[in-house]
Amino acid sequence: MVLGVRRMARFAAATALASSLAYILVAAGTASAQTPPAKQDRMVVDARELVYDNDKKTVAAVGDVQILYQGRTIEADRVVYDQAGKRVVATGNARITEANGTVITGDRFNLTDDFRDGFIDSLRVVNPDKTRFSAPRAERTDGETFVFEKGIYTACEPCKDNPERPPLWQVRSARIIHKKAEQTIYYEDARIEFLGVPMAYIPYMSGPDSTVKRKSGFLAPKFLNTGPLGYGVGLPYFLNLAPNYDVTVTPTYLTRQGLLGQAEWRHRLVNGSYSIRGSGIFQQEPEAFLASPLGPRDKDFRGSIETNGRFFINPRWTFGWSAAMSTDRWFYKNYRIRNESISSTTYLQESISTAYLNGQSSTAWFDMRGYYFQPLTSSDWQKQQPVVLPVLDYNKRLHKPSFLGGELSFNVNITNLSRDAAAFSELPKQQTYLITTPSYSLYDGCAVYQKSTCLVRGLAGNVARATAEVSWRRNFIDPLGQVWTPYASLRADIFSINPNTTKYFNANVATIADTSDEVFGRAMPAIGLMYRYPFVAKTSWGTHIIEPVAQIVARPNETNSLRIANEDAQSLVFDANNLFEWSSKFSGYDRVEGGSRANVGALYTGRFGKDAFANLLLGQSYQLGGRNSFSAGDLVNTGLNSGLDTDTSDIVARAQISPAKGFFLTGATRLNQTTYEMQRIDAAATYSNSVISTSVGYGRYEPQPELGIVRRREGLSLNGSVLVAQNWRLRAGVLFDLDKYKLDRENFRTAYASFLTNGGVAPAYPNTGPFQTASTSFGINYTDECTVFDVSYSQSYADRQSGATKDSRTVMFRLELRTLGEISYSQNLDSSSVGDGVSSSSTR
Repeated sequence: MVLGVRRMARFAAATALASSLAYILVAAGTASAQTPPAKQDRMVVDARELVYDNDKKTVAAVGDVQILYQGRTIEADRVVYDQAGKRVVATGNARITEANGTVITGDRFNLTDDFRDGFIDSLRVVNPDKTRFSAPRAERTDGETFVFEKGIYTACEPCKDNPERPPLWQVRSARIIHKKAEQTIYYEDARIEFLGVPMAYIPYMSGPDSTVKRKSGFLAPKFLNTGPLGYGVGLPYFLNLAPNYDVTVTPTYLTRQGLLGQAEWRHRLVNGSYSIRGSGIFQQEPEAFLASPLGPRDKDFRGSIETNGRFFINPRWTFGWSAAMSTDRWFYKNYRIRNESISSTTYLQESISTAYLNGQSSTAWFDMRGYYFQPLTSSDWQKQQPVVLPVLDYNKRLHKPSFLGGELSFNVNITNLSRDAAAFSELPKQQTYLITTPSYSLYDGCAVYQKSTCLVRGLAGNVARATAEVSWRRNFIDPLGQVWTPYASLRADIFSINPNTTKYFNANVATIADTSDEVFGRAMPAIGLMYRYPFVAKTSWGTHIIEPVAQIVARPNETNSLRIANEDAQSLVFDANNLFEWSSKFSGYDRVEGGSRANVGALYTGRFGKDAFANLLLGQSYQLGGRNSFSAGDLVNTGLNSGLDTDTSDIVARAQISPAKGFFLTGATRLNQTTYEMQRIDAAATYSNSVISTSVGYGRYEPQPELGIVRRREGLSLNGSVLVAQNWRLRAGVLFDLDKYKLDRENFRTAYASFLTNGGVAPAYPNTGPFQTASTSFGINYTDECTVFDVSYSQSYADRQSGATKDSRTVMFRLELRTLGEISYSQNLDSSSVGDGVSSSSTR
């Protein structure tokens, strides 16, 4: 007997008919036939038609069926419940949406009455993180285990235009088993396919499912290959000990040096986190490296330890650290050890360890920290590196104090440092300064200190300074729109210098500092006034603001400039950015600007249309009275050759122009005040949109012989990337050392003259040309929602400070498959080159 009921409107389980269906559907799995379903098991049913078959004991919901039950939503063209078999069969566009957002679709669902177990034909599963499974047939058991027969897994989205086309990559497996209770997916007889083409076969593998953030197991392997190390492979194992701490152990086998062990501990606490990393190896072939002091050949065991941490004491105060130590300066480079504390440039590489305490509020800032420096190049000497402990900075600003108005600020700095050996270098001469001849002298050619020919980079012994400054300034705007800003400050410094005059080979070091007067002080009051008068004009093509600016600051003469150990103010670049600096144009606290000075300039700002703008500044500085601090060099000659060492300074200018959206032009220069020759040039042009990104940079800096820089430095950089196809981007960059051409010519002339004088044969003229590349790089990158693929090539100057004699050329490869892991590899194409303490006979 068949009973048909036609309903064209939606109805809920609260109605009698839907309640009957709900009761029938859940009775077998939740209660006896006479027991009504529990309140939490009620379901909402929506269908066009219900069909009862009393003979077969079935009830069917037909037409746009939608059932809401226990957080799940079941949709299909037809859902039939077999009361005798306690099965639910859904056919026609069948679809289940789980409570967590997982969507399961198939041609036919055959499930138990509680929807926990069953079979699904032509299964497709889309998880909330957009990962996907598919299989011709799948079975779910125990409500938590899915078995996909001939299953396919991918994290790539299907092609919108052609959904049947294979995704970029997928894992095709004889069986895929997803155990939700274990949060693990197992793959049996798996192969990884790219665009449907098999590329790798893996008999068995497993990995966490999309709900897992942390799970013990093997991570992606790491590969390396260098001459002194041989071929190496590392297999990291991640051990999830608890939700807030874990350990990663990475044994790496190297064919020449043996087993490199690495371990990392990470621990997250309520108010912060920290990590500790350690590496070590007992080398099998130490002879692959240079002998001391140019290499680590004398060391059988080499290793390092690094640690980082940061903790929040409360919302305003934090403390933390970043520290790294190694058995030798070459270890990080030789074994490709990650070290976040390394600060690196072409000719300066060091590991910086620091610990700090920091506090901030809306008006105040406090920072106290210490530093330890470990040099990582052959030419540096640990005894010349300072230990800085502590450095304390405090700044407090009061806005509109009741008795003055304006802004009142307080600054405090305390610095204490010590080193074992003095660091000083000889002022080089043009004809002998050849970068092609590396030097490993501890004193860089200044083996005996001479005050007239040597620059003191740092004193041996202990140096301490305490600085306190209070300053005030306030803006007044008169009825004409003129802006007047008076300024006043008072600064006091106390120095304590206790030089070491007895150690490390140099008796004349005692002449660097006067040991009879170890403690001295200075005070520097200042008053000043700044005047600005903006003129605004509006035209049909833009808005223009022209603003003349004049500033005058009166101070007494600077004292004790030749007695201090200038540790933090050795860098001085005079440009438009510090033209109107109130306190001092020196970069640190050890030096302070003295005498009376006027700074004048004109500022232009223009806006044109919606996106275009221009900003220009032109100015100059004048020494009005007193002694010019920038003409009195200290132990390192800071201030000389700066453009401020004459009564009338060089002219500085700055420009920022954007003629269109995404297009920026920037430039800055310093011009000689009499000849108008450019002493410094910094210029850049950038353009970027969704397809192309490009930049051009140019820098040129004239010689500063009194600072030890005897030749002009000039360089040109070109960088760009272009989207060549969807998701594909090409990039390239080159840095030209334009000055190397001039240096090669000078070296050739010197060598040529020497050969002719000695009756020798003239050498061949070097074929260099004006565009010598300091570095080049190019690469290709593919990025979409599931894949990152990157291949790059880079070449850079030989790092002669670390012993390298040839340029380095490196190829890098990286492949990241979302949810599966990442594989990366780099190869130095010049493995036979000498560098980083490596012996020239280290390769085979």
